[in-house]
Amino acid sequence: MSKSNSVYLSLGSNLGDKLSMLQEAIFSIEKKIGKVVAVSPVYKSAAWGFEGDDFFNICIIVSTHLTPPLLLSTMLDIESSMGRRRQETAGYQPRIIDIDILYYNRKIINTNQLTVPHPRLHERRFVLRPLADIAPQFYHPILKKDSRNLLQECKDEIIPEKTNLVLYKSRATLFSQLRFLAIEGNIGAGKTTLA
Repeated sequence: MSKSNSVYLSLGSNLGDKLSMLQEAIFSIEKKIGKVVAVSPVYKSAAWGFEGDDFFNICIIVSTHLTPPLLLSTMLDIESSMGRRRQETAGYQPRIIDIDILYYNRKIINTNQLTVPHPRLHERRFVLRPLADIAPQFYHPILKKDSRNLLQECKDEIIPEKTNLVLYKSRATLFSQLRFLAIEGNIGAGKTTLA
């Protein structure tokens, strides 16, 4: 069996029910990619590089056996299944879901399809802020600085705002937070009175 790899992903949404889109993406990642180890708080920030609605952004850590090319392919499939349509036009666009690979272990990957670490992660506060929450001491293998230092040195002027919104690592985690009480009995037994 292949060894497990730690993958650091950035997720964002600025269309529709943004929180639900992020949660659905996490559940799909857990089902198709691997165990979600950590989920950052949700941050709200202005669109970066284009005019559009505010984004909700998070970072997650995933333990996976997928190779980098298969990971990328699976992520694109998840985005597509959630309704993301990639445009051929230049520049950034609003999106229902966006998933980026920030790090794959400490590997440096440079192919036509994939560049890891993400080439612009150090320029984006909306990525560095949630990443610093879940991996403050993870060192960028090229820049040789950890997430906290990259965040302190970032020149991005768009400051993400931390929200009180909560996302769950898995469906099991979500349902473990819920409490149900079922009352059963014949008609007229007093269920309504008891409730």
